[in-house]
Amino acid sequence: MTRVLLVDDHTLFREGIRALLSASSDIEVVGEAENGKTAIELTEKLSPDVVIMDLVMPVMDGIEAAQHISEQHPEIKILILSMYDDDDHVRQILKAGASGYVLKRSASDDLLRAIREVDAGGSALHPTVAAKLLKDYARNAKALNHRDTGSELTARESQVLKLIAEGNTNQQVADQLGLGRKTVDTHRTNIMRKLDIHDVTELVKYALRHGMIQLEP
Repeated sequence: MTRVLLVDDHTLFREGIRALLSASSDIEVVGEAENGKTAIELTEKLSPDVVIMDLVMPVMDGIEAAQHISEQHPEIKILILSMYDDDDHVRQILKAGASGYVLKRSASDDLLRAIREVDAGGSALHPTVAAKLLKDYARNAKALNHRDTGSELTARESQVLKLIAEGNTNQQVADQLGLGRKTVDTHRTNIMRKLDIHDVTELVKYALRHGMIQLEP
């Protein structure tokens, strides 16, 4: 059961999302908050698996709250559910440690899929958001002098990195490579340590930069 905390300043919207999630047998809404400050307090009290967070709220916005939660509780996944998809918001919230970004105009199945993906250790980005992220990366990469650390990875670590960057969860990587889940967890930890990378978004950027994965047309 995935335990979810809903954070949005619109009561009717929260009620709608709660009703949607309550219809799923594997998702439980354990609490609701109307601003980022309350979200932090309830996170401490309830220890949810996933926090579904709006961006623009009174008292404390979603970006500041997400950063606090991800720093204090890295095991808790942040899933942004917002109407905003401009470049600035996308960059800020991913930098703050969010594992997913779903637009409010998305279909209900997209939200359910995103919750399950981030809870399983993956990432979930709305196509519009992903496109902006990749476009921003491509624009800035030309101006950066990246250090090539690919030689530091073992062949197995490179395989694991490629599969993670393609959107697979740790369990899916384990199944595809015939490894145990704990072994994949260890490889992932070692990859991030060697490359000095701290989230899945940066892993995807690294894999793109080194030709491990390709952008789909």
